[in-house]
Amino acid sequence: QVQLVESGGGLVQAGGSLRLSCAASGCTFSSYAMGWFRQAPGKEREFVAAISRSGGSTYQLNSVKGRFTISRDNAKNTVYLQMNSLKPEDTAVYYCAAANTIVAVRPSSQYDYWGQGTQVTVSS
Repeated sequence: QVQLVESGGGLVQAGGSLRLSCAASGCTFSSYAMGWFRQAPGKEREFVAAISRSGGSTYQLNSVKGRFTISRDNAKNTVYLQMNSLKPEDTAVYYCAAANTIVAVRPSSQYDYWGQGTQVTVSS
C-alpha cells in the first residue's frame, strides 16, 4: 500500500517562505514521478509542479516559476516543494501525488496515489 504523507504547511506572511515535504512508503519511490497540486476554497484542484522519477527534469505552473522549486531525494523517499515569495493567492491545501511514469507529468488523471494534503495559508 503506497502512502504519501505531506508536512511543512502552516501560516506565513506574504513574502515569506515554506518548504513542504512528502514522505513516501510502501513503494519503490524512484520508480514514480512525483507532483504537487493545490486546491483553494471554492476552486478546482490545480497542478503546481512535477518532477521526473530521476529528478532530472521538472515542470511548473507558470504562476509559480521563479518562486517555487520542486526537488526530490530518492534515498530518503521524499519530494519537496520549496515555496518562496509567497502570495495570498497561494493559499490552498497542497497535495503530493505519485505517477507511475518516467517523466514529469501534469494531468492529475495520470497520478496513481495521493496524500491527504497540508494547509498553506498566506496572510497579506
